[in-house]
Amino acid sequence: MITEPKPATDGRAGTGHENTDRILRMFARFITVGYVAYLVFLLPSIASMAPRLDPWWTPAAVVSVFGSGIVIGLMSFLRDTRAIRVAAGAAAVTFLLAALSWPLAWVGPSVPGGEGVWLAGFPGLASIAAVIAWPTTVAFGHMVVGCITVQLINYGVRDDLASTMLVSEIAFAIVFCTLFVGGAAMAMRTGRILDSTTEQTHAAAATAAARHARAVEQDRFAALIHDGVMATLLTASRRAPKAAGLAARTLHELDAIASGVRSDQSFSAAATLAYLRAAASEADHDVVFEATTADAGDLLVPADVARTVAAALAEALRNSRRHAGPDATSTVHVWVTEHDIDIRVTDDGAGFDRTSVAPHRLGVTVSILGRMRQLPGGTAWIDSSPGRGTTVRLGWAAA
Repeated sequence: MITEPKPATDGRAGTGHENTDRILRMFARFITVGYVAYLVFLLPSIASMAPRLDPWWTPAAVVSVFGSGIVIGLMSFLRDTRAIRVAAGAAAVTFLLAALSWPLAWVGPSVPGGEGVWLAGFPGLASIAAVIAWPTTVAFGHMVVGCITVQLINYGVRDDLASTMLVSEIAFAIVFCTLFVGGAAMAMRTGRILDSTTEQTHAAAATAAARHARAVEQDRFAALIHDGVMATLLTASRRAPKAAGLAARTLHELDAIASGVRSDQSFSAAATLAYLRAAASEADHDVVFEATTADAGDLLVPADVARTVAAALAEALRNSRRHAGPDATSTVHVWVTEHDIDIRVTDDGAGFDRTSVAPHRLGVTVSILGRMRQLPGGTAWIDSSPGRGTTVRLGWAAA
């Protein structure tokens, strides 16, 4: 039997992180491009600053800082995004270690006015890497520590920076970097929200599908009661010779339901007629429903075919109720043979000129004609003119 899926209780509603991962990869490549661009842009500053530092420090710092930033982008081509987060975290830590180790390698002399340490050029980029590696609060903490550290280094190595300017330099650096780090944090949050919404939507769709499948089972059971049990009892009451065979077939279908039938199991001809009758009655309680069968006992209609035809039939009747006029009468006639189903929905209402229907009115084009023509073996056409009523013909032929 069909059971409804339990709604998710957590924010992610499953394991799908597609949107977050897509944004993560995008930022990883953006960070790598940023590191490469800063490396090219800061090469003159790196070269001019190298003589003022221990010989070992500049090569080690350049390779570790910019190398770790480039690795982030390379990791974005791997399937597992955990490698991106690890590389981003390593790059963020490496930047801080390089900044904190600067005073240990400094030998002087002071930097002329207008110049500064090259690490002060991109603390925000390293903090964007922290955003994709760690929680947002930790990433902002990294940004604040990084901005303060590089500005303190600038203050220590420059001979023209007044102490009164230090606070304003730190504040400017933090505010400037916050724009980019905050944008990255919001983008990551948007990806997580979109993933959560997508998972919840999928769960809701699965629940709706389960409910629809249950309704199909109920319709099939109702059809069996009407066209099997009641027909068997009526035939038996008349002592007709076919009563035994009909009873055996009905019991077989009841056993199938008791053992847990699937919602995608094919419909018999009788079940299909009952399903179409139920759809027609639901769309228009006053409809006249007529059915004709000709050696249709062996016909098996796939469940999706029965649903599609019933939906198109219901839409045709709803259109008739809306547009045919209050005094119009609708009639549905269904012919079922061992090879096909033919349905005609006719009303004696106002009719319409199909060429005058506005393009945005999709009820006929999509819900009736399009739905049937996309169905393998399905056909549909509409005949109508003003004052002469409307006829909708739906057909399906077994392959």
